[in-house]
Amino acid sequence: MKFRIKHIEKESEMAICRSMKTTIDLPESELAEAMLHTKAKTKTEAVNMAVAEYNRRQRLAKLADKMGTFKDMMTRTDLKKMREAR
Repeated sequence: MKFRIKHIEKESEMAICRSMKTTIDLPESELAEAMLHTKAKTKTEAVNMAVAEYNRRQRLAKLADKMGTFKDMMTRTDLKKMREAR
């Protein structure tokens, strides 16, 4: 399935449109467990889902690193005071 989005970066577009065939050695029990958790019907689908999930978690970790770095971010105490003032 190809997605065409106007504002997609060139690198992202290549990732969507292309795939890479490779041979990897995975423990059968780990792959079977991954297939159970993901409900994937094929080994390829399970590996694709695992890689996508890993990448998603890495992006979230980078975002989490930025938390607390905003100077004007409202705290819970500020929010509570604002709600009580209503």
